[in-house]
Amino acid sequence: MTAQDYDDQLLESVSVRRRRLRDALLFGAQRQRRSLDERLGKVLVGVVIAAVVCAGCVGWSFVSHRVIGKSPYGASVTSSRPSESPSPSPSVASSTR
Repeated sequence: MTAQDYDDQLLESVSVRRRRLRDALLFGAQRQRRSLDERLGKVLVGVVIAAVVCAGCVGWSFVSHRVIGKSPYGASVTSSRPSESPSPSPSVASSTR
């Protein structure tokens, strides 16, 4: 092992020790339970933020489609009636077996 490896190992052990001391000071005997609660809280906050972003995207899509009058494909909406499809040509021969 090199001196760099020993330095990295020492720094990591000091950071672990500081984190444990901080948790013991802040949370006491229930520090494991509190850290789990903190992680669960962070997950729930992430889910809420994701839901808000999704709702914003859906809302923007609705507003841009209804109020501004743009279709999702970039063409402007001119009429609410669907266009009629042309009828098939009578000269098309059917295939025989």
